[in-house]
This record gives sequence, C-alpha cells and structure tokens, in this order.
Amino acid sequence: MTNAQSPEDFLNRTAVGPDGDKIGSVGQVYLNDETGRADWVTVNTGMFGTKENFVPLQGSRLDGDNLVLPFGKDVVKDSPDIGDASHLDADEQGSLHNYYQQHLGAGSDTRNMDLDAQNAHGTEGYDTSGPTTDEAMTRSEEQLAVGTEQVEAGRARLRKYVVTEQQTTTVPVSHEEVRIEREPITDANVGNAVDGPTISEEEHEVVLHAERPVVTTEAVPVERVRLGTETVTEQEQVSGEVRKEQIEVDDPSTVTDRDADNR
Repeated sequence: MTNAQSPEDFLNRTAVGPDGDKIGSVGQVYLNDETGRADWVTVNTGMFGTKENFVPLQGSRLDGDNLVLPFGKDVVKDSPDIGDASHLDADEQGSLHNYYQQHLGAGSDTRNMDLDAQNAHGTEGYDTSGPTTDEAMTRSEEQLAVGTEQVEAGRARLRKYVVTEQQTTTVPVSHEEVRIEREPITDANVGNAVDGPTISEEEHEVVLHAERPVVTTEAVPVERVRLGTETVTEQEQVSGEVRKEQIEVDDPSTVTDRDADNR
C-alpha cells in the first residue's frame, strides 16, 4: 500500500507507471466506507485530460510530486468506464477489481498483490464525510472569472490609386496690336523724310506677336499618410453558468429553510 495517510496526499500529483511514463493527473480520491482510508483514485487521461479512469491505490507509492502506480498507461486508459463518478458501488468495484487483477504483472511490479473490492465513496477537493475531516461541512460555489484576450478583429489596408480630374486656373497672356504713330517733320528727320521720290507708292510691314497658354504637369509631394491605431475601451456584458452547493438537513424533526418556504 502507498505511504500516503490522507486523501490530500494524492491531490495535485502526476500519476506515472512503474517505468516512470506519465499517465495523467490525479483527479479524485475515493475512501473506504468502513476504514476511511483512500482505496481508489481517478486519473485524468485522454486529450486535455477530459477522461477519468479509476485506479486502485494498493501497490502504489509516492515519489516526489508523482504517484507511481503499479500499472502502465495503456492498462489505465483501457479500464472499465464508470457512469457516475461520485460513488463506486460493489458491482462497479467488482468490475474494476477483475480488470486490474488480470493485468497484475503486465507492466506491474506487484505480481502477488490482491485487490479486495469494498464499498468506497469519492472525495473531491478537501470535503469528505469521514474520519479525515472535522464535523463541519464546507459549502462551495463557482464564480465567474472574467478576463480578456487579444484576438484579431479585422485588418485595415492603406492603398494609393490615381484619379483624373479637371482643374481650371487663370494665366495672363499678352499680344501685340498695331497703332499708328505720327511725328511732325523737323530738322532732325527732314533728311529721312525727303529721301526717295517725292510722290510714290510704298508698303511697310510689322510682325505681330501674341502669347498663348501652355499646359504641362509635374508631380510634387504634398503630404505623408500612414496607418495608426488607437485603443478604445467600451463596456461589454458577459454571462455564464455557475454552480453552487446547497446544504440541507436530512432530519424529520428539523425544519429546513426549504420546508418553511413550502408552508
């Protein structure tokens, strides 16, 4: 038998086989109804520890934080399923007893061990009805533990594209126009005035110039644009189901709160 003395000695331990391979974590401890000693434990196995397998404590031992069982991992995982894990009746213990009795020596170092099937009840946490606790009963209830986690809510993308639009502006343009300039004959220009025939036909021509708008474009930087984030906090309601224990007195001579409500 293991060197443990109370159910608490087994809780939060890792169950391993005789070869040291991990089987799972100890879930619940089951006491003998007559002796109050721990006879069975459940080991959480399977993916994420969602399955509970019953294992007898006889032949087991404590080694640091490990509970070394006399059976290997495959033997424990293939043990008979128990529908109601709150209590082992005689038939269920008989089925488990026969199963493990067949596997003594299959990965076990206790070939001569005998498993006696006796009525046992389970203890979960530290509340049991037996010699290991005092006369008080602890009532527990679940509470919502609310936290937050960072998840991806979406993605924003900055994209640049080209659009064409009409733009109108005003630009000053100039042009030349003809005007007649007349000057009187003076001593200064009389030589040019009488140069040539006295009476004749003559033509003079000038070139007129004008400006016209010329439109060209050039690319110039106007601003820098980038994506940024800001954190906005808002209130969101969450809800969930929680369980709590109720205590009632099983005594015909005692009036409980529930009986008083029904009167």
